[in-house]
Amino acid sequence: MDCTTADRPERRTALVGREVAKFNIQIAALRETHLAEERQLTEKGKNGISNGSLYKQPFTEHFEQAPMYVAVFTYVGFTVGTIFGYLKDFLRVCGLQKCPLATEREEQKDFVPLYQDFENFYTRNLYIRIRDNWNRPICSVPGPQFDLIERVTDDNNWTFRFTGRTIKNVINMGSYNYLGFAETDADALKTVADDLQRYGTGVCSTRQEMGNLDKHIELENLVAQFLGVEDALVFGMGFATNSMNIPALVGRGCLILSDELNHTSLVLGARLSGATIRIFKHNNMQSLEKLLRDAVVYGQPRSHRAWRKILILVEGIYSMEGSIVRLPEVVALKKKYKAYLYLDEAHSIGAVGPTGRGVVEYFGMDPDDVDVLMGTFTKSFGAAGGYIAGRKELMDFLRTHSHSSVYATSMCPPIAEQIVRAMKCVMGLDGTTKGLQRVQQLRKNTRYFRERLHEMGFIIYGNDDSPVVPLLLYIPGKIAAFARRMLERNIGVVVVGFPATPITESRARFCVSAAHTREMLDTVLNALDELGDFLQLKYSRNSKSSRPELYDETSFELED
Repeated sequence: MDCTTADRPERRTALVGREVAKFNIQIAALRETHLAEERQLTEKGKNGISNGSLYKQPFTEHFEQAPMYVAVFTYVGFTVGTIFGYLKDFLRVCGLQKCPLATEREEQKDFVPLYQDFENFYTRNLYIRIRDNWNRPICSVPGPQFDLIERVTDDNNWTFRFTGRTIKNVINMGSYNYLGFAETDADALKTVADDLQRYGTGVCSTRQEMGNLDKHIELENLVAQFLGVEDALVFGMGFATNSMNIPALVGRGCLILSDELNHTSLVLGARLSGATIRIFKHNNMQSLEKLLRDAVVYGQPRSHRAWRKILILVEGIYSMEGSIVRLPEVVALKKKYKAYLYLDEAHSIGAVGPTGRGVVEYFGMDPDDVDVLMGTFTKSFGAAGGYIAGRKELMDFLRTHSHSSVYATSMCPPIAEQIVRAMKCVMGLDGTTKGLQRVQQLRKNTRYFRERLHEMGFIIYGNDDSPVVPLLLYIPGKIAAFARRMLERNIGVVVVGFPATPITESRARFCVSAAHTREMLDTVLNALDELGDFLQLKYSRNSKSSRPELYDETSFELED
């Protein structure tokens, strides 16, 4: 009896030891499997992109490293700008220089400040100096060309005044107008004008009350048919399509795995959901699989219970990088680890794929492999709003649980008709092949524009088939010089810098359209060639990307 009692702790220790040993063996097996898969994924094609059996066509992306001196001069430029910013702030404190920005009133100095003054340091000392390159007012349809209202400043960009002059026929290389449906053709827009007369400008009610019209149902059925899924749900605002629907899909006890370059709407939706968020490196499948494996093996923090859901958030085309999601690999990992996939096709729907049906068609995949298909109507269809598509059970759930569906005003009927008109054109339901010709023309323009920039020696990012073309400028002083000199040549461009991009990767972002003629593109390319020599922007040495394939850094995590 005593002997048996004394043996119990030893038996328990032995049992625990065996369980720990089994667990270690399982972990070791997982690691061996992971290493084997890594060795397979290491057999890369150009620029570190796999062209294995998952891909039915070459998949080429470019992320060329700039020469070292460029990074040095970029940091020097920001350092000099920061030093002069501190000097200006000192002069303002001494009353020697006026600051037009809003400041706290003297009688409120003891209150909790509405904003921290240092948070506006970048705005008042760096951004203001080149603010004339953003928010330029136009007075025409943002088609392949637009008219720009001229403005000047008398106080170094703190305020602007209009001169009354209009700059005509500026080539538009900055607007999301992939298929060229931002147009003023009266014949093409006749049905939109008719619906404006029939329904008015809006219904001022939610879909759950008096805002559900036959036009919305027609549009949802058409979107589902276009995507090849069971059902779809449309919303009046693209940003809210992400930010208000993700919280309806996941919550506490769920895990979101989000690409580090996802759009703000996806980031906001993830944060509002209350789910745990972990970030994986951009388009890096090893980083994603590491997070998936850890999530399955270890479960939730502290309790180690299994996650209720694991949701992967990715975009079809990333609007700052011009890269395309490696969808076949993401779907393979999603199936392997029993996760869910949310695909944002805001920039890819209409823009890629043989018939414009987005990255799912681009990779020749089944739409049912993606659990939640999301997209917007602003980029390719010349309208506004967004959609969620997938299984009918999911759409019925969102109709009663999504904040955008329950509380938001429904889509304006004329906008719905514009989307229907454009989508029918792309699908060929209007009895013509004009839509398919637009899709094919966009691909030709994209390939031509990218190839010419490569030949000239510019560093550009992204996939060869992406109509978003980032051209790297790097040095902050060249951002303003580039945009201003392009406008002098009657070319409108979008320039982007820190903090919207990494500090060493300031860029100009071109958006190619099917409506651009070869003459327009050649005009832009000739101007870029000339300006590239003048500003010394041709940094390309055709070197391989410096971005590592596997990241060991601790994952960023948000928890309440």
